[in-house]
Parts: sequence; structure tokens; C-alpha cells
Amino acid sequence: MPGSANLNVMMKTARKAGRGLLKDFGEVENLQASTKGPGDFVSRADLRAEETIREALMTARPTYGFFGEEGKEIEGEDPTRRWIVDPLDGTTNFLHGLPHWAVSIALEHKGQVVAGVIYDPVKDELFFAEKGEGAWMNEQRIRVSGRSRMIESIFATGLPFAGRADLPATLKDLGRLLPACAGVRRFGAAALDLAYVAAGRYDGFWERGLNPWDMAAGLIILREAGAFVEPIREGGDIFADGEVLCANEAIFPQFAKVIRG
Repeated sequence: MPGSANLNVMMKTARKAGRGLLKDFGEVENLQASTKGPGDFVSRADLRAEETIREALMTARPTYGFFGEEGKEIEGEDPTRRWIVDPLDGTTNFLHGLPHWAVSIALEHKGQVVAGVIYDPVKDELFFAEKGEGAWMNEQRIRVSGRSRMIESIFATGLPFAGRADLPATLKDLGRLLPACAGVRRFGAAALDLAYVAAGRYDGFWERGLNPWDMAAGLIILREAGAFVEPIREGGDIFADGEVLCANEAIFPQFAKVIRG
């Protein structure tokens, strides 16, 4: 099992932030009925979690940069290394008392993600990987699924909401994909979608309009679990375009063909 000093720091930090969020999650469920509305409460929980993570990581590695969803980017003394953090992926689920959300922490070295941790505190599932060391969930080695037939495979995505511009493209994707597969899921936390493909729970995932912190940790976990990972637009850039397509090796060519139309 991989266990570099950096990875241990990441895992400990994810668990610590997760414990705080779990406490807040217990309260958000009680807030549902209150007239205050849980919106402010959740953004506070989110900010608190990022603070916890930033403090722990910056204490352990004071020279690294820090790029998180909530605060402004911190340039590190060491320009080659930075943390990429989503303190709460699946905020809308959290807000509604749905127990499916995660903490995501990645470490980038010279522009490449070299370690990633995705922690789901409700299920106590910690997905992690380090370059060249394989992918893991808790004590277990994980690998992408072995399915090779589209019609037996299930895929995950995010559905564009609130007037987002990528709705027509996503509807076209679904129109082509649904007749060819066993189902499409929309669970509302991209980091966990990526981890689930790595663990063989989903056979593939695609989405547009993502941010680097949604994907950074998931990408290395996927690659270390044997997934094929590409931008949707051939020759594109996953982070710059904010879109990704991933599946096991056997399914990938068929899946990519359907999504790329």
C-alpha cells in the first residue's frame, strides 16, 4: 500500500475535515425545517472545512502552494508543488441532507498530479492513489471494472442545471448513450463519480463544465486503477476545457465514440 509522507498528510487531513463536515451534516439535516434556510450554514461548513485543510496542509508543508475552491490561490515558495482542494464536493447533496459528498485533495508536482485522496465521511470510504503505486479504497486495492459490453455497463455524468450552456450537448449524449447501455446515474458529486469508476462500480464517466478541484484527485486514482482518461474533445486539455471522459480499456473506444458523436 502506498504510504509516502505526503500521502499520509493528505489522508489525515481529509479525515479531519471529514469529521468536521459530518458534525455539520448532522445539523444541516435538522435545519431542513427551520425558516433560516440551510444555505448560509452550508457555505460556512464549506469554508470551515477548507480552513481546516489549508491549515493542516500548510503546517505540514509550508512551502507548497494551495489552490482551493473557496479561498484565493496561495503561491508557494516552492513553485513546483501545490495542493488542489475541494473541501466539499457535492454541496447541493449536503444541503439537502443527501448522504453523498466528499472531501478531495490532490498534490501537483511540476504540473502533474502525483497523489490524490477522495474521502466520503458518511460511508467512511477513503479512495487514494500515488503515481506508480496503484489505487486503493481503505485497505483494499481497487481496479476498473472488467466489463466489455456497453449494454451491460452503467455510466455516470452530471446533468447541467440552472440554465447552464452545456445542456443541449448533454441531452444529445444521453440520446445516443441510453439506448446502448444498462443505465446512466447522476449522483451529484463528480469526485465520487471518478472514484467509483476507479473502483469498478461504474464502467465510465463523462462530464463538461468541471473545475480542476473537482477532478484533480480523481484523475490519478483513475489512472492508477487502470482507467483510460481523455478530454472529450480529442486533442483538448482536461483541466483547461473542464471536461473529461473515462472508462475501462475494453469499453473506452465504444463509449468515446458514442459521446463524441
